[in-house]
Amino acid sequence: VYNSAVRTAIVAYAKQFLGNPYVYGGTSLTNGADCSGFTMSVMAKFGVSLPHNSGAQSGSGKSITSSQMRPGDLVFYSGSGGINHVALYIGNGQVCHASNARSGIKISTWNYRTPAKIVNVLGD
Repeated sequence: VYNSAVRTAIVAYAKQFLGNPYVYGGTSLTNGADCSGFTMSVMAKFGVSLPHNSGAQSGSGKSITSSQMRPGDLVFYSGSGGINHVALYIGNGQVCHASNARSGIKISTWNYRTPAKIVNVLGD
């Protein structure tokens, strides 16, 4: 069972990679990851196995509302073809995510796009 200390550790771990490159299809937190590769690799460090696809990740864990959201939860965004982006909630209304090739891994406000789904993959 995960607790707030683990959630704090997940956030601290994810933030170490701020500024690193976005690479489509990538899973390396240092050399480049895409959005789902970033969340997959961060969570793997804490024993949570996720698929490398944002749509598939959105089916992992349990769906929660924004009022239940805690650091370490995953926020999903959709485009024309369904869910196409995932970010890690880090608290204080912010997410850390592998944004795009121009900005790389960065912090944004959690609702910079309208979230389609929020998921707790930690099972606590």
